[in-house]
Amino acid sequence: MRFLASYYNMTIHTCRTEHAPRGKNYMLEVNPKWVNNSPEDSLNTIDARWIDMLSGVFIDITAVHRTPKRPGMMFCKDDHHYREADLFPLRDSVFEDRPVKIPYNYAELLQQEYGRVSLTRTRFAG
Repeated sequence: MRFLASYYNMTIHTCRTEHAPRGKNYMLEVNPKWVNNSPEDSLNTIDARWIDMLSGVFIDITAVHRTPKRPGMMFCKDDHHYREADLFPLRDSVFEDRPVKIPYNYAELLQQEYGRVSLTRTRFAG
């Protein structure tokens, strides 16, 4: 997160795909409070956002931190806890025609957070 905040905060990225040959612009916005990893700062649980500059739709980015007193465990500022083995090693995947890294045990993590329908429902009506 330090690298993103230092070199890429508020930068605009144009992504061209088969579905958007002219490109779509996205901005990376890093919260200046990312350095505080305490879950008690409830107003700053999101560390960064990847924002579609046309629609305003965004993806929240939340850093994970090692739990000092519980080896093998990690946490986010929103007080979610994860086993390090569920996150790493990251897997290769594709999102909107682009290569991405995803958590190792993504299926179980999605089901825990959003229920079984999160792996089968392909449309969102919201």
